[in-house]
Amino acid sequence: MAKRDDFDDFFGEGDDTPVVDTRADGRLLRVPLSRLTPNVVNPRTDFGTEAELIDLGKSLQRRQIQACPAVSRSAYLKLWPEHAKQVADVDYVLVAGERRYRGATANGNPTLNCVVDDGLAKDRRTFIEAVVSENVDRQNFNAIEEAYAVQTLVAEFGSNRAVAQHFERVDGWVTQRILLTNLAPELQDLVRKKNMPLDAARSLGKLARDKQWGTTEQLAWWQGEQKQRAAASAERSAAKKAAKVSAAPKLLPAKPLAGPGRIGVGDPFYGRKTGSAPVLEDPVAPGLEPSADTAKGTTPAVPGQVKAETGGGGHQPKLFPYEDGIDAAHYLIHKMPADEFNKMLDVLNSHRERQEVSAGGSTQPD
Repeated sequence: MAKRDDFDDFFGEGDDTPVVDTRADGRLLRVPLSRLTPNVVNPRTDFGTEAELIDLGKSLQRRQIQACPAVSRSAYLKLWPEHAKQVADVDYVLVAGERRYRGATANGNPTLNCVVDDGLAKDRRTFIEAVVSENVDRQNFNAIEEAYAVQTLVAEFGSNRAVAQHFERVDGWVTQRILLTNLAPELQDLVRKKNMPLDAARSLGKLARDKQWGTTEQLAWWQGEQKQRAAASAERSAAKKAAKVSAAPKLLPAKPLAGPGRIGVGDPFYGRKTGSAPVLEDPVAPGLEPSADTAKGTTPAVPGQVKAETGGGGHQPKLFPYEDGIDAAHYLIHKMPADEFNKMLDVLNSHRERQEVSAGGSTQPD
């Protein structure tokens, strides 16, 4: 392949889109997608659905805010000469930004903005660190991709501790992630889809490593673990429900009457309801005679009488419920104006107080 200068416009076979230098120092290039390829060592495998990639491509077509870091093909092949066929006849290899590359390709975008820096390919460790760090730091990896990315770093850095120190993490951060690489593919898929919690996945990864478990043993463990977690969850739910019931506020007594022993206008009534209560007639004052309507067969206005329908369609007199204090109270509450009702309560309360004084006086010693 002929050497090309970054400052020159150049053309590939069947492609008339030039590389456009967009900065004075020539580092930021608008590179045709046909002259660009992702690297082969990227541990990321989940780039989203086709529809999601097209949406990303449309967004990049409107405005690409973040340029993709890249190195020249020759610099990349110095590190991995065995990748010559895979990177093909391109000019630049992406360090990071493969999802943006795939989105631009899916949408048919002609170019992608790249920052070319061969310093990122001075050795494998530097290149791998650059590939992984963007995704790890921004949590763009799913848990399984992150596990393999960290494993790749350990292979380049030489130890878990070296990777942890480089990323300023504790040693356990590296170990916990690498444990997921011991899971069988079926179990890893559950982790990717978030159908298995990470704490369970890491516990199973450790067991699989220490006991050399295969897929069958791992699936059996996960089935048992699910049952235990379901039982524990049901127990916690029951305990929360019991605690909620015990902490529920107790029912308060009914609101007292307005003032001592009084009822206010519009106050709710909390007394009993007795079936179909008779329609009470307004009682006439004591000493009044029944009206002449009695002779005509109509219901007389007699003190203490009420009207109630009978099976024959007429009205028969019923006595006011003097023997049932609650029914009498129902009638008075619904029929008597509030101010008159309160006057009556005053009289009843005074009468009760006199009775209590009288009863108390009879029991006092001489």
